[in-house]
Amino acid sequence: MDSLITAAAQALAAGDTLGALNRVALRDDPPGLALRGIAMARMGDLERARTLLKRAARAFGSKEPVARARCIVAEAEIALVSRELVGSIETFDKARATLDRHGDRLNAAHARYLAARYFLLIGKLDEAGRTLASVEANRYPPAFSVGIELVKAGIAMRRIRAREARAALERAEHAARRAAIPALTTEVEDLSSQLNAPAARLVANGWVRLLLLDDIEHLLASENLIIDSCRQVVRRRDQIVSLRSRPVLSALVRALAEAWPGDVPRAALLAHAFGARHADDSHRARLRVEIGRLRDVVRPLAGVRATAEGFRLEPHDTSDVVVLTPPVEEKHADVLALLADGETWSSSALALALGTSQRTVQRALEDLAGAQKVQSFGHGRARRWLMPAAPGFPTSLLLPAPLPNG
Repeated sequence: MDSLITAAAQALAAGDTLGALNRVALRDDPPGLALRGIAMARMGDLERARTLLKRAARAFGSKEPVARARCIVAEAEIALVSRELVGSIETFDKARATLDRHGDRLNAAHARYLAARYFLLIGKLDEAGRTLASVEANRYPPAFSVGIELVKAGIAMRRIRAREARAALERAEHAARRAAIPALTTEVEDLSSQLNAPAARLVANGWVRLLLLDDIEHLLASENLIIDSCRQVVRRRDQIVSLRSRPVLSALVRALAEAWPGDVPRAALLAHAFGARHADDSHRARLRVEIGRLRDVVRPLAGVRATAEGFRLEPHDTSDVVVLTPPVEEKHADVLALLADGETWSSSALALALGTSQRTVQRALEDLAGAQKVQSFGHGRARRWLMPAAPGFPTSLLLPAPLPNG
């Protein structure tokens, strides 16, 4: 490796992107192209970065498989940052296998980290945890540890384990200070802000208050019967009944829980669950059927008793009934939650992350665009969606030092 390439790689590893770019700005050899590509990615010019990395990978070819695999990992990271999620994991795996075979442990570990981040984005937390478990972050530079700990924090937050998330963020903050890279410090601070923001609303006994993740974790460990509208489940500690595919039952049990210990008139249930303005015999018959279904589903946790006016929820062996809802309830909130990360998403990536069809996501995006809550650019398969103001935490690239020939 010549001295300029070495110096540029060391500058990148230290977070000095402009310093690295200055050293290789006029280089068109494969190592120079690779370093220029990574530098451009860190500066936010992802399309230019992708082009340079593709040229570098082609130039390295099959005679230099390790350098080529590093370029592929860098391209895969750009795809991940661009929320091009479909097909990304296969690229990670092939590149990681090549790096493993040739003993490039740092970049193989980085490929595993990217795979874990991919699984986290699409909500596959078990896969994310298993992938991350094979990475020994302490063996690598502090900048690498920051990314690992951020993914651990993200997994813990999704699993509502606030204490684990805070511990991971403390480790990430410590590693970011040792790395002395401002972008990493900013990313840790942004995720910490998310952890300290309200994550849900609690509705109980006629009052409403916002909850932090710590509060939710404490609530889930209580003996209360919880109607969780965020996940469409009814739960008491480890007993969980899912209503995810049954929106009518979910609406009925929520209405009953919000009125607990009182009952809910039949007309109110009809309006809440079916949107019926005037109850007729067919509506009342349908309500009886749906209440019967609800009784069957929630029987392990509660009963539903008929009263003179309507119905009342009667939980088994519990001290209280509460309802958890998202902090802000509005139509297509799940799509908005993903777009709030400030990145541009394709409809296919949103569908993959939400576990629904692309057509459903497209209809939601069209509704949100009509309400001027999202906007798009590009056409056809290149069309991307984002929120007009980009709150949340942007994802900075955490590519390790490329060392094309090292």
